[in-house]
Amino acid sequence: MAWFKRDKKGITTPTEAKKDTPKGLWYKSPTGKIVDAEQLKNNFYVSPEDGYHVRVGSKEYFEIMFDNNEFKELNPDILSKDPLNFEDTKKYTDRLEAAKKKTGLNDAVRTAVGKSNGHDLVIACMDFSFIGGSMGSVVGEKIARAADYSLKNNIPFMIISKSGGARMMEAALSLMQLAKTSAKLAQLAEAGIPYISLCTDPTTGGTTASFAMLGDINIAEPGALIGFAGPRVVRDTTGKELPEGFQTAEFVLEKGFLDFIVPRSELKKKVNLYLGLILNRAIAI
Repeated sequence: MAWFKRDKKGITTPTEAKKDTPKGLWYKSPTGKIVDAEQLKNNFYVSPEDGYHVRVGSKEYFEIMFDNNEFKELNPDILSKDPLNFEDTKKYTDRLEAAKKKTGLNDAVRTAVGKSNGHDLVIACMDFSFIGGSMGSVVGEKIARAADYSLKNNIPFMIISKSGGARMMEAALSLMQLAKTSAKLAQLAEAGIPYISLCTDPTTGGTTASFAMLGDINIAEPGALIGFAGPRVVRDTTGKELPEGFQTAEFVLEKGFLDFIVPRSELKKKVNLYLGLILNRAIAI
């Protein structure tokens, strides 16, 4: 039987013969460009027509940075608690369980050590999909322990930030992580161990106020949102209209808060070029 037939209204297709297009085959960038999902993956999750950098998580960044995607995850089983018995529209414990089920992650950061261009590198990468990449006690603890691993083994450290800021459900305990992580990075600096900070979209709030802006070099992906407070808060506080492109990586670079902007396709090469130069080691081309 043919999958179509002609009638007075033209060509029609029986309902049972219709097939929906599977989800996830195409991606539409904010500028309206359509790209095949497989092509997007092969292009480092960057839209080839407009250069838009799609938000990705630790899984994708580890694939990009570690040789052959081989690495050892550090402290994967640390879990958040609910010391304040916090509840707003739902219990904090319920939010945590829902986020774990949705993302397959235990919290908003993963830390790992592996080879990058043949050299050891420790990376802490945040995942925005887990409660907006918010920084709670577990995020601070895992970053601190990763810094300790770098310090003990004399390995360069890199943090890839992607966060909405401190986790309100842990209140002051969340804010304490700003000082905690900053102190660990100061220890790395004293030991002469390089620390690289990569700001991706978005890097805001407590992350910007701490480890995201404390790198020996601070770099960012093109078009990333980088800031502390939101535009409305800044506008109300200063009483002034904000310039065009306010809080984009390009604007932040212009004002001197970044060292350079690096496309995702060049990230691994540029990071290792920098490390090769300051550590006086052979640079893989």
